[in-house]
Amino acid sequence: MLRKLLWRRLFSCPTKYFLMILVFSLVTFSVLRIHQKLEFISIRHLELVEENPSSNINCTKVLQGDADELQKVKLETITVKFRKRPRWTTYDYINMTSDCPSFIKRRKYIVEPLSEEEAEFPIAYSIVVHHKIEMLDRLLRAIYMPQNFYCIHVDRKSEESFLAAVTSIASCFHNVFVASQLESVVYASWSRVQADLNCMKDLYRMSTHWKYLINLCGQDFPIKTNLEIVRKLKSLMGENNLETERMPSNKEERWKKHYAVVNGKLTNTGTVKMRPPLETPIFSGSAYFVVSRGYVGYVLENEKIQKFMAWAQDTYSPDEYVWATIQRIPEVPGSVSVSHKYDLSDMHAVARLVKWQYFEGDVSKGAPYPPCSGVHVRSVCIFGAGDLSWMLRRHHLFANKFDVDIDHFAIQCLDEHLRHKALETLRH
Repeated sequence: MLRKLLWRRLFSCPTKYFLMILVFSLVTFSVLRIHQKLEFISIRHLELVEENPSSNINCTKVLQGDADELQKVKLETITVKFRKRPRWTTYDYINMTSDCPSFIKRRKYIVEPLSEEEAEFPIAYSIVVHHKIEMLDRLLRAIYMPQNFYCIHVDRKSEESFLAAVTSIASCFHNVFVASQLESVVYASWSRVQADLNCMKDLYRMSTHWKYLINLCGQDFPIKTNLEIVRKLKSLMGENNLETERMPSNKEERWKKHYAVVNGKLTNTGTVKMRPPLETPIFSGSAYFVVSRGYVGYVLENEKIQKFMAWAQDTYSPDEYVWATIQRIPEVPGSVSVSHKYDLSDMHAVARLVKWQYFEGDVSKGAPYPPCSGVHVRSVCIFGAGDLSWMLRRHHLFANKFDVDIDHFAIQCLDEHLRHKALETLRH
């Protein structure tokens, strides 16, 4: 029909427009043909990806720590077929989410609360990401519940197609959104804290119903079901839970000296800073927290906290002491005493399970955890399938880090386990 219309216009127009319309017609036909071809390739690509690359891997045995099955996983990951398997791209997600009901059904998102207990205890999530769209989809699907709220902060330095894909995924859900203000995140700088603060503000204004806020990054994954997370949060009875310990002397220069972003990197200028505007000492912690709505409101609205945060903006890795320090200020909702008796290490806090290379070793000889079965990046373990059996016996809510490019089976088996466990409760 379109072709007939264009040819009719060609022969009915004045001669001087003939060439212009001819060129337009050729371009139009080319675009239509390319679009059809891309659509075909994309659909075919998705079909290929959805063929389970690990159909011969028994996740039950993997979770039990079966040595033979774990060896099979290692052998599978080095096969040419597995390493060259098609992968979903940002453009695939943009294409899939053009039909939201189909996307939600295809990716098997849970669209109804699984229990009244969960429905009555909504949780807010702040998720900071910059790449790996498939990891974000897997994470979101694993924690998604219709009663919860999800703010996704996308690094402004991310590729345009990544932001478009995240925005497209978020558009399919009433309770998922991209942060209203995006930061260009520089490693170890204030921008990492600001990214969480931006989501905090959006979530706090969006709803008064959620009880706790949990912040995540794109390489986190839950090791508890939503119901288990709800019950753990309820047991806190309004208290926050995050790593907070006395600041080691070797880390004090991070906040005693002035740092500035130079050529995209944080640099120590050598200038000594004024002391922080607090009576409370500076405490050491991590970027990850589990905090009450009261804590969030206090952080956003209290003048003393605002002054402290303004002071911290030119320090090194403020995310590793800001939240931990606020948690020890007496008047902050859900906080704990400055007494060393209330110090909480990362292994005792519930926020995040992380394996640091320099602490790994023989557990029988006092090491806090066994060696990483995956690989290390900046001394942090990127978990492998062999870590799951140990991991699932821990009390933490989330673990960091995972990467589908390093160990696809660690995520797949953990995802299957959590989904089965969550749905199993409906049968009882």
